[in-house]
Amino acid sequence: MEHRTIAGTTVSSIGLGTMPLSIEDRPDETRAIATVHAALDAGVTLIDTADSYHWHADEVGHNELLVARALARYGGDTSGVLIATKGGRGRPGDGSWTVTATPEHLKRAAEASARRLGVDAIGLYQLHKPDPAVPWAESVGALRDLLDVGTIRAAGISNVTTSQIRQAHQILGDGLVSVQNQYSPAVRDSEPELQLSTELGLAFLPWSPLGGISRSSLDGPSGPTSIGTAFHRIAAEHGVSPQQIALAWLLSRSPAVIPVPGASRPASITDSAQAAELTLSPGELTQLDHALPG
Repeated sequence: MEHRTIAGTTVSSIGLGTMPLSIEDRPDETRAIATVHAALDAGVTLIDTADSYHWHADEVGHNELLVARALARYGGDTSGVLIATKGGRGRPGDGSWTVTATPEHLKRAAEASARRLGVDAIGLYQLHKPDPAVPWAESVGALRDLLDVGTIRAAGISNVTTSQIRQAHQILGDGLVSVQNQYSPAVRDSEPELQLSTELGLAFLPWSPLGGISRSSLDGPSGPTSIGTAFHRIAAEHGVSPQQIALAWLLSRSPAVIPVPGASRPASITDSAQAAELTLSPGELTQLDHALPG
């Protein structure tokens, strides 16, 4: 597995998004844990979770607890695995998503996440989404406080603009290590945020990285699944899945990019992890740069 870095920490260039293991239509626990184990077997050392990755209102932290159990039951070494979790969103149980990013909530949420994950300090804690009812500086300031007291080792922000990245960088300094925005073959609106992250030395973790190729579980589908695009044609030429081509293309966009594709089956993450070893030619990358599924 090719590797990249988050604030000097070496991680696999492809991560695992574990949200599909805990929300609606989730697999049973046996398959869910087998999916995490398949990721680890494939060399994945970045696992992306959140306290809001659950289905019913009374099971906050379902995914964090599942990830903790999967790691505890794995027969190999997991000391090099970086767990990135998030706080600031909620799920009332009716299928909707809420946003609560007050400093008080974020501090309580981070402490609860650490307990569920069974760690003294969270390796990477990300503010899940800006709260329009809370000044951005106050939410980010809570991350600063969490860093200062040692509840978290590094901070990230998600679903943000370039101005929010710059302000967070001013507040957090080297404590800010990642940006997690939607970015995929079909959704490229965060190109400015990707470029700024690269300039600032921040890891850029695309969520729903297979948009246009596969459906996303978060905030609804990221668009209809396409067929017959350059991603599919090049996949056929290489004898691999279109998903692998999409992930390899994302890796080519910047050395800061570390995609975190979701998976609910062992075969899915095993396939995705292989994208790290896939080499695309300059001509192929040019075709993909100009290919918009749809």
